[in-house]
Amino acid sequence: MTTIRDISKLTGYSIATISRYLNQSGYVSQTAREKISQVIKATHYSPNVIARDLSTGKTNTIGVVLPHAKHPYFTQLLQGILAGAFASDYRVTLLPSEYDPSMEEAYLELLRRKLFDGLIFTSHGIALTKLASYLEYGPIVICEDPGAIAIPAVFSHRESGYAEAFTWLHQQHIQHIAFLFSRPVAQSATSAVTMRVFEQIYATKPDPNAVITDVTTYADGYRAAATLVQRQLPLEYIFTNGDDVAAGVRQYYLDHHLTMPPLIGQENQLSGFLLDMPTIDHHFSSIGQSAFSLVTSAPKPKTRIAIPSHFLVNRVEFSS
Repeated sequence: MTTIRDISKLTGYSIATISRYLNQSGYVSQTAREKISQVIKATHYSPNVIARDLSTGKTNTIGVVLPHAKHPYFTQLLQGILAGAFASDYRVTLLPSEYDPSMEEAYLELLRRKLFDGLIFTSHGIALTKLASYLEYGPIVICEDPGAIAIPAVFSHRESGYAEAFTWLHQQHIQHIAFLFSRPVAQSATSAVTMRVFEQIYATKPDPNAVITDVTTYADGYRAAATLVQRQLPLEYIFTNGDDVAAGVRQYYLDHHLTMPPLIGQENQLSGFLLDMPTIDHHFSSIGQSAFSLVTSAPKPKTRIAIPSHFLVNRVEFSS
């Protein structure tokens, strides 16, 4: 295998000159450029990217920790992150976690060993305090409000959209509402803020039998609808955690010729647009793009970027 030393011998130029040419840093004469280029092509030389990264202290790679891609929250975040990467010199590596704290800690160790220039956690199973303890090894950005924990964050200010939605329902004297969540309130910041805003506006907690978790997909929505029907709850509305989920709920009622309660979706998806369904737009693509910009800009630990969400009653557009 041809090495940089071989190129140096064949061209007659120093290793330092060859290195400047390969890294496009520093002055290299036109004559030297032409000679080096000819030898590289003739020998099919390929530079050792790992060695170059070690010498520069940068990998130009951002790791994105992704529990799964079954919910539009993650796919829309990823869409924004990739848009940021395409406009930069950085690469993106997806790091699946399934909310496994040990796996997430292994990714943090890769940051400590400088295999990534930074990490974006779209969500996490590991404690925020543990994430923050790794900031000394490189930038980490999370996509939720960290509260008092000093860690850079870009997140949807979900309270604004939820407050608009629940106020709208309350003004219509709607009392019996079912909730569909991906994870329980104790495990999910999203579920927790939904319940907190609901309780602020309604001054009561929802019926526990009307709260269903482990719902992330169209099929999950279909199964959740079956559970709600089986429980024979007097529902006036179903508050889902995604337009596709709501479409699954709707299909169950249609397939079984049942009267369907009105639905509210989230994420402003095409399915909700076609069904003319109210939704909450959390602008996750914009959040992903902002998270990428932040992680590549040496953020301070207390940096916060909150993007307000919006309740859309009349669907005039959807997020592509």
